[in-house]
Amino acid sequence: MGYEDNVRKVVPYTPGEQPGGRVIKLNTNECPYPPSPRVQEAIRSLDTDALRKYPDPLCSELVSEIAGYYGLKDENVFTGVGSDDVLSMCFLTFFNGRDPVLFPNITYSFYDVWASVYGIPFRRVPLREDFSLDPSLYRQKNGGIVIANPNAPTGIAADLKVIEDIVSSNPGVMVIVDEAYIDFGGETALPLLDAHENLLIVRTLSKSRALAGMRIGYAFGQEKAIKYLNDVKFSVNSYTMNTPSLLAGKAAIEDDRYFREIRDKVISTREWVKKELRELKFSFGDSCTNFIFASHEGTHPGETEAGFAKRIFASLKERGIYVRYFDKPLIDGYLRISIGTDEEMREFMRVLKEIM
Repeated sequence: MGYEDNVRKVVPYTPGEQPGGRVIKLNTNECPYPPSPRVQEAIRSLDTDALRKYPDPLCSELVSEIAGYYGLKDENVFTGVGSDDVLSMCFLTFFNGRDPVLFPNITYSFYDVWASVYGIPFRRVPLREDFSLDPSLYRQKNGGIVIANPNAPTGIAADLKVIEDIVSSNPGVMVIVDEAYIDFGGETALPLLDAHENLLIVRTLSKSRALAGMRIGYAFGQEKAIKYLNDVKFSVNSYTMNTPSLLAGKAAIEDDRYFREIRDKVISTREWVKKELRELKFSFGDSCTNFIFASHEGTHPGETEAGFAKRIFASLKERGIYVRYFDKPLIDGYLRISIGTDEEMREFMRVLKEIM
């Protein structure tokens, strides 16, 4: 018997490519603009002597800044190393039952990875044909629910009444609403928080606040739920967030004017790209995110949607433009196109028209 008999074997999450050199990178939904000048000032002012000490395990200043910004108490906020870390802690904390955790069949592909690595039973719930959520399908017996809203990779947002229906119909389990993209559109579930102890909302500073490289995520919940999260976190690693990240995160939240400025730029560019893609006969839902999930019937004789998507993905990559292609059932006919700067998106459209 070898050691591999005792190895936990899983299929890992596959992140988007991180190419080097001069490319137009539209494949991982990063912000195309730099972080707030306040973030730069905070990092420059860091006394490196502080790095010999452990960071604040409670992340107190960052937690207070986030809580104050959203009108919550510190006890309602949990922080982690990016929203992936926060979601991982949520799975580990709240999905400890025997019934399957439910999430859409087309959604963030890390959910089934966490469920697998933690030994959590799960079930994928079909979206409607238009990629919208059907709340009636979440009234089955379950051990918890995860909903990305707006959803990824589809970009579609569910109305707040749909989220409320799912939360209200499942009082005995935790419902996690992953709002990584909520700053770009859709309705936040925050108004539901006071009335529902079984609701957790997860956010990130990676997208709309341009801090993907610092790995800062957070969650909102009622005080008891946040305590449970912290108990598990401190049982795994008390010092999850490093000192530079704590400083950068606080500075980013403080600079609300800059956040709104770059957020609005991305939204404006997204709407222009939607118009341009429609003129080229692309099909897509009404994206409420910083990306567009688009398909096309094809431009070559006999070409399928999947064939078109794969060909365009490869041709763009040859020209130094990276978008995301998922070679998976149900979505292999789509390209996920992150929104870059106006200049980047004009170049993307120019090249796209050439290769179609």
